[in-house]
This record gives sequence, structure tokens and C-alpha cells, in this order.
Amino acid sequence: MATAIDIRKLSSTDLIGEFEKMGEPKFRAKQVYEWLWKKSARSFDEMTNLSKDLRVKLNEQFAILPVNETLTQKSKDGTVKLGMRLHDNFLVEGVMIPDDDRSTACVSSQVGCSLSCNFCATGFLKRERNLDASEIYDQVVLLNKHATEHSGRPLTNIVYMGMGEPLLNYDNVMQSIRLITGQDGLGMAQKRITVSTSGIARGIIRMADEDMNFNLALSLHAPNNEKRDQIMDINRSNRLEDVIAALKYFYDKTGNKITFEYILFDHFNDSIEDADELIALTQQVPSFVNLIEYNNVEGVTLRRAKPERRDTFLNHLRKHGVSAAVRRSRGKDIDAACGQLANKNK
Repeated sequence: MATAIDIRKLSSTDLIGEFEKMGEPKFRAKQVYEWLWKKSARSFDEMTNLSKDLRVKLNEQFAILPVNETLTQKSKDGTVKLGMRLHDNFLVEGVMIPDDDRSTACVSSQVGCSLSCNFCATGFLKRERNLDASEIYDQVVLLNKHATEHSGRPLTNIVYMGMGEPLLNYDNVMQSIRLITGQDGLGMAQKRITVSTSGIARGIIRMADEDMNFNLALSLHAPNNEKRDQIMDINRSNRLEDVIAALKYFYDKTGNKITFEYILFDHFNDSIEDADELIALTQQVPSFVNLIEYNNVEGVTLRRAKPERRDTFLNHLRKHGVSAAVRRSRGKDIDAACGQLANKNK
């Protein structure tokens, strides 16, 4: 028997072609496409405006491979972390972060990660594979359910800051954004989406040329090549000057300010000299700086900067005209905070 086709890998045009082969009218394909991406159907049996015979045919020829929620953990601060199992039994994690005026989903783009940043728990995991666009989309749907249950309103924001490097899964990440923001999908505003990268210069340039309007964040974490080399291997092949040039190109094409994500490590990158180098970087491209409180990871010698050094660093940035804020850690008690996603609860 022929292997069933993963229907969610088909474009709307491909789907129409498959339906024509089955002798079905074009409008039926459009109905199925709407069920898949607007109504987030997880089975053909949910598609109640299709005849029973057609649903039987669809079940015989196609498959829907949904992501399933397997573990839900809730933090004292309201943050929710989901463990989610893929059709081939791999696991990923995603996080829903509630605030007074928003609910943010943090989604993963890969099973594991290949970059091995030496302060990040995910970096200790082997990269098993890239996620399909549909698997990223499913994370949003599952996290949206929790946001709605928690606050009575749907997700307002999505950040690609979970497991994996989004720009090393470029095509699927871009397609997932189209599915999440398209009028024939979930219809979220592109401006509510942020893609975070560790600094893949060619990918940033490629993104700039997309006809999209999402936001871009750079996981910077050190203000020069020498220090960045010590903690982020990706910097050896993507030098900071090349990444900054790519960010300038992105800003010129989109008009969207760049967010610099900067984890403060005690006596590593939290001195006034480091702050001055960071100020120089922010002067090269319109930007905002998120200072992040580090969440200590087992086996890592780097430690969170002390509050007084953090505050001195922040005040020095602001005194020199840099837009900056401290991003407080959320969900630390359930290993849901920045750099903690590691599939511990299998």
C-alpha cells in the first residue's frame, strides 16, 4: 500500500491538483485547506462540510500528523511550558508567557540545536531534525489554547526563541509565518511576530528580501568578536561586523528596529567597557537592547550578573541615549526561562 501523503506539506495549488486527480472539484480543496489552516483541524473527520465518502477517501490517501501536548507545567508566575511530541516521537518544548496586556508564545524551530552556545541548555542537545512548518504552526495553536484559557484572550505575540536556530530552518520558518499570518491561516499580524537569530548573516539578508513585516532580534550576548567567540561558536563563521552589516540591510529594507538580546554574565560582559562597546554597536543600526537575567545552567561556569552590576550597566546605556530595559526571567521554576529548554521531562 502506498504511503499516505502528509497533506499539510502541500500548497493550496498542490492540493487543488491532488483533488483534480481524485475527480473532486476545486472548491473542495479550498474547503480542506481552510479546515487545515484556518480552523486547525487535526483529523479529516472534523471536516463536517465534506461528504462521508470524501472523508474516507482523504483518510485513505492523506495523513494529518499533528503535534500532541504530552506535558503541561505551570510556573508560580503564570508561565506555562508545554512538552509536545511529534509524529516520529521526538519532543520539543514551547512556552506561553502571560502579562497584563499580552500573551506571548515562544516556539521552537528545531528538535535540539546544532549551535552549542555554551551557556544554553538547548545547546547541549543534539540537533535531530528541523521542524516542518505545520509543526511550528501546531505549537502556536496549542499555546494559544492555554493563553485563551488563562486570560480569556488569544495570543498577542509570537517569538521564535525556543529550541533551535530559526535561520538554519529557513524555509519552514518562513512558511510557518505565512500560515500564522495569512488570511487563509490564523490571521495574526506580522508585526506581532519576532524571529530571533544567533547571527546567520546570509539568512538575515535573505529575510530582509521577503515581502514580510515581522521583527528581528539578534542574540548578541557579547559586544565584540573576542568575547563572542568564547561563548558562541557561530561567531567564528559569522563575524560581528558581517552580522551588523546584515542587520543594517534588514532595517533599510523593512524600517523595523532591531532588538539586541544581551544576557549579562557576571564579570564576563557586564563591565562599563563592555557597555561602551555595546553602545557603539547600537549606533550603527536603530535598535533596542533587552538585557536578560541569566538562568544558571548545570555544568556551565558562567553566572548571572549581580543586580548592582546589572543596574550600573543599564543606567550607563540609558545615559548614552540607548533604549534599553531589563527583561525579567519568567518560568524559572519549571525550566521555561531563556536558555533552559532541554526536554528534561521526557
